Amino acid sequence: MSIRNHRARRMLVTLAMLASIATLGPAGAEAADQAKILIKDFMYQTMSLTVKSGTTVTWTNNDDEPHTVISDTGEFRSSALDTNETFSYKFDKPGSYRYHCSIHPRMVATVVVE
Repeated sequence: MSIRNHRARRMLVTLAMLASIATLGPAGAEAADQAKILIKDFMYQTMSLTVKSGTTVTWTNNDDEPHTVISDTGEFRSSALDTNETFSYKFDKPGSYRYHCSIHPRMVATVVVE
């Protein structure tokens, strides 16, 4: 392989790597604006979650029983979530948001928004 071909190949590999990094950049930023909470074993698997303002939190029910996600102040309210169903809410204002399951009142947790 000539030096010219070697340099050209190296340049193509470098450009491909830069293109992949540029493509991953926005996805990483988007992922930072999202958070997930699993509902499993009759518990919200994250009892207290702290997120930045503008974050969308998604709850997923991994139990065989239905559950709800209901703000104590009425700010947000899911319907009954069956197995593998989700509910999402975007937290735009800083504060502390306590929530519970209306079907199983001992299930409680908090999202803190900074």
